[in-house]
Amino acid sequence: MTSLDLRVAIIGAGPAGIYAGNILQGAVADLGGTVAIDLYESLPAPYGLIRYGVAPDHPRIKGIVNSLHEMLDAGFIRFIGNVEVGRDIALDELRERYDAVILATGAIRDAALDIPGIDLPGSYGAADFVAWFDGHPDVPREWPLDAREVAVIGNGNVALDVARVLAKHPEDLRSTEVADNVLAGLEASVVTDVHVFGRRGPLDVKFTPIELRELGEVPGVDIVLAEEDFAALDAAVAAAPGNNQLKVIRRTFDAWRTREPEASHTHGDRARRLHLHFFHAPVAVLGDERVEAVRFERTALSDDGVVRGTGEFRDIPVQAVYRAVGYYGTPVAGAPFDERRGVIPNAEGRVLEGDAPVAGLYATGWIKRGPVGLIGHTKSDAMETISHLVADAQAGSLAAPAAVDDTGDVLELLAERDVPYTTWAGWLALDAHERALGAAHLHTRERVKVVPRDEQVEVSRAGALIES
Repeated sequence: MTSLDLRVAIIGAGPAGIYAGNILQGAVADLGGTVAIDLYESLPAPYGLIRYGVAPDHPRIKGIVNSLHEMLDAGFIRFIGNVEVGRDIALDELRERYDAVILATGAIRDAALDIPGIDLPGSYGAADFVAWFDGHPDVPREWPLDAREVAVIGNGNVALDVARVLAKHPEDLRSTEVADNVLAGLEASVVTDVHVFGRRGPLDVKFTPIELRELGEVPGVDIVLAEEDFAALDAAVAAAPGNNQLKVIRRTFDAWRTREPEASHTHGDRARRLHLHFFHAPVAVLGDERVEAVRFERTALSDDGVVRGTGEFRDIPVQAVYRAVGYYGTPVAGAPFDERRGVIPNAEGRVLEGDAPVAGLYATGWIKRGPVGLIGHTKSDAMETISHLVADAQAGSLAAPAAVDDTGDVLELLAERDVPYTTWAGWLALDAHERALGAAHLHTRERVKVVPRDEQVEVSRAGALIES
């Protein structure tokens, strides 16, 4: 068998793209071959949703950055940031320069919630709010936190992050990497009550037991539950006696049901409440000029395990609503895209045009399978995609790229187009800069995120020049 000698581009520097690059390098090395990998990212910094989609008070989850850092720092993958495929360089131009292109653009937009009134002022997508509190460079610097009562629709980890950040006291976020403009916005917040709604029961929540338990440990915030939502709890646990996750969730809820409110004693007028509602399906957002309430239909679990409406409707007064019902994939200009599902059509990672695979074009991560699963699933997902890429390379079915001598290095092309791309050395400089900002702050902070894109690029490119 001829030794592999490949050039591969990966679009998207989140966990999906980085895992794919690391797995590809190892797989080709095991076969005695070589592979040059370029990792493109539309933002100046790497890590995708780990940097811009995980709440700043989740250092445990953000710890995955350490392993991603090691993969990029090993030098097998070349990071090329602040480059948007379809604007700064076309997908076809990349396909001319590489044996294969892997699409790992993920999902950063909110899935739609198609109910009347959802577009009223005061109605927001959770993904947009997450991008704001994570210091994403392409969202407004300010966020309207002028509602005392807020509804969060959804029962997943994103809904929990949104609810926790809305309810949490800003001083409890100071030690994190929260950006200064976000901290100022949260300090001006008038929120007192956050209501989280799920259409199924308390044992059907999509967030993890650990995140649920952490919710009850937020200082100055009381958890409020409705006893009517827990009537069938014993029967549900008995029906799945071997499910330890259900037992942990049940114990957490039981502890909250018997706990006396404490926030009003410790935080006085600054006390906040987080209400968890179950068996509530959203029907409409109510209001004339802005959000005034959300109408829900009370649901119930049928004997066949299906949740159905009961015909009982309730209007819950709120002045803002956040939909956290899922993410929608980010298409790549020039690549096929399934508008209904929000993914790139593929067969186990091979991108499809109709029913036929597109030679040399692959997908991995949420853009491949939809926004489900945790980071661990992303790694196994990348392994599947890479196994097909390597098999196609061995079979000689990849389209040969134009000779490098004819096209030149892609960095030369970007420079000719005056694209201010960033590099790994530049990220190291930006990372050090943000940590220094945190260390110099009056309060002990891990880092202070630089939010403006132009400032990130300036620090990165200046730092890269010093390194070189």
